[in-house]
Amino acid sequence: MTHRCKRSSGLWKIVVWDEPFFQGKKHEFTTDCYSTPEHGFSTVRSCRIESGAWAGFEHCGFQGQQFVLERGDYPCWEAWSGSNAYHVERMCSFRPIACADHGRSRLMLFEQENFQGKRAEMTDDCPSLPALGWGSSTVGSFLVRSGAWVCSQYPGYRGFQYLLESDGPAGEYKHVREWGSHAQTGQVQSIRRVQQ
Repeated sequence: MTHRCKRSSGLWKIVVWDEPFFQGKKHEFTTDCYSTPEHGFSTVRSCRIESGAWAGFEHCGFQGQQFVLERGDYPCWEAWSGSNAYHVERMCSFRPIACADHGRSRLMLFEQENFQGKRAEMTDDCPSLPALGWGSSTVGSFLVRSGAWVCSQYPGYRGFQYLLESDGPAGEYKHVREWGSHAQTGQVQSIRRVQQ
């Protein structure tokens, strides 16, 4: 059974600026921002996560490359996209990650789509699936039992990131197309829990 998450106000706070290094116009958010232009920002150029974990997106409407933003400072775009497969100088929407529960996260991964083939269960971070014995460089599907997870294209949490949450589509990610609007490949070689 998949654990459902609830959003409560007051658990999340992000402060964004329209210039690098915390300069320029500033705005605080405690809920989703579907479109930064609607708040007078063409894009976010720096941010500070004061509480909770957040998912940032390259485009408005929670589309494009994903960035997992945990507590701390992000003085420029390299701070949130530096280890991704390509550098993204923009973040135009973001939302809280309600299911981030570092201590009780549980994930099942499957070799093929629709929860078929070889499978493995994870409750801890894994910097290298190949080193753990996962024989393939790809994953076909995921079942998130609890928590929120960041899957990365390469070992060491590098490359494209895919955020998987237990309150996503019932925690079921049957094929690559459900991992995010930018998902092009099933290549996943490292996985970690999202820190709240």
